[in-house]
Amino acid sequence: MDLLSHPSVISGLKKAWHDSNPGPSGGHEEGGFVVAADGKEFMVFRWPRGSGNSIVVPDHPGGRIKEGRIVATFHTHPNTGPDYLQEPSLTDRRAIMDDPELRLPGYFGEFVISAEKVYLIRLSGDVEEVMRTEDLLK
Repeated sequence: MDLLSHPSVISGLKKAWHDSNPGPSGGHEEGGFVVAADGKEFMVFRWPRGSGNSIVVPDHPGGRIKEGRIVATFHTHPNTGPDYLQEPSLTDRRAIMDDPELRLPGYFGEFVISAEKVYLIRLSGDVEEVMRTEDLLK
């Protein structure tokens, strides 16, 4: 399943990136759930706005929100200044590895959108570079 080929997912990630006010200072993390609705469509549901370099993930018991089953999560790393990591941090990786609500069949992983690259954190904590951010934003 290539989630990054679905227009609703691409649109949701683009909007989160732009809403996070990317740049050397003043940015804040944005994130959300990618949900499979009726097994046919994907919808993006945003989390409450984060702060500079953190965000709180809403409850998602059983890997679901009321609209459907969570198939992926995402958040932005919009701060490009020297004090900020662009790649997923150990905390980001642990959040995925240690979340029992996401350890269900069909969960793809968490996308982290940074200024130059889009990363994917797998349930194992492994991180892959999946594309250049400029390609996502086209």
